[in-house]
Amino acid sequence: MNIYITGASSGIGEYVSYEYAKKGNHLALCARRKEKLEDIATKCREMGAEVTIYSVDVTDQHSTKESIDDFLSKITKIDLVIANAGLGDLDALHKGDPTLINQVIKVNVIGVQNTILPFIPVMLKQDDGHIALVGSVASHIAWAGGGAYAASKFAVRALSESWRKTLPKTIDVTLICPGFVESEMTDPVEWTPFIIKTDIAAKKIVNALHKKKKMFIFPWQWRIVIAFKGLLDIFMANAVRKMHKKKM
Repeated sequence: MNIYITGASSGIGEYVSYEYAKKGNHLALCARRKEKLEDIATKCREMGAEVTIYSVDVTDQHSTKESIDDFLSKITKIDLVIANAGLGDLDALHKGDPTLINQVIKVNVIGVQNTILPFIPVMLKQDDGHIALVGSVASHIAWAGGGAYAASKFAVRALSESWRKTLPKTIDVTLICPGFVESEMTDPVEWTPFIIKTDIAAKKIVNALHKKKKMFIFPWQWRIVIAFKGLLDIFMANAVRKMHKKKM
């Protein structure tokens, strides 16, 4: 298969790349950090994959499109696109500065659109393809203190649902909704219930994509939490208010 993956320099993107590398696929690995990408590409090639790397920022529509066009020029068809690049942070409302949360929205929503849309005309022409959007359990639960992140993932969920209804059935659309996964993003987070290792998360994601699932929420505990999210909202709100009082 020919697979384009963003956010491939760490976390879920890195380990999903390894899983697909073991199967001897042709991977386009994309992220901002070129040195990290080169190290990961070397490991993927050792596993049997053909790898092309692109140092791009998904918020840059022009450079992202250039990388996509270049990869398409090297392959006969595109099988799978994984829009994984993301940014997570707290809103820090007490600072009164929207800069950080604007960037969260930009990476997590605009970045997804910049990644997926250039591939759609090609998939329509070949009448085949698979689009995977990495959302979050936050697309179901608006965490206290994480409004921008939740909003961005709610948006990704909406995009996935709309695109699935709009595109022909020959093009699959999967929304991946992880809980806490060991990564650079979760390292600073103090409260990470049901956290799972990155390699295990990658295996679960690849399996869900193989089954062409429409939405995959994991680990399983989060499916229960989402069903009873009202209680969690109260707990999280109290915890965040206490945190803000300590900082003031």
